[in-house]
Amino acid sequence: MSEKILVIDDEEPTVQLIGMLLDRRGFEVIKAYRAEEGLRKAYRYQPDLVLLDIMMPDMDGWEVCKRLREMSDVPIIFLTARGEVRDVVRGLEMGADDYVVKPYDNDELVARVKAHLRRS
Repeated sequence: MSEKILVIDDEEPTVQLIGMLLDRRGFEVIKAYRAEEGLRKAYRYQPDLVLLDIMMPDMDGWEVCKRLREMSDVPIIFLTARGEVRDVVRGLEMGADDYVVKPYDNDELVARVKAHLRRS
């Protein structure tokens, strides 16, 4: 059984591209285009890892991370355009396991996903 990766991002092209990338590497990809939808899918599908954007219209990724941490210790990787050091520090201090700034290298992203899955 392949590992489940939940991708939560309001940009549909981004989610589709990440989905294709991870699918080709053998992962099962669960897609959510809104924060609330992502939380529901996290609860329902119990993913092995979450890729999470910060800037979303209905609820920001900071709040999603906080809520995920209340119910799970699933590895969370922020995948966001917000690259300032204070944002990286905030994300890691609030419970994320990693922080990747867009644009990112596909091979590096997959390597980070695999590394966190090995540890969980």
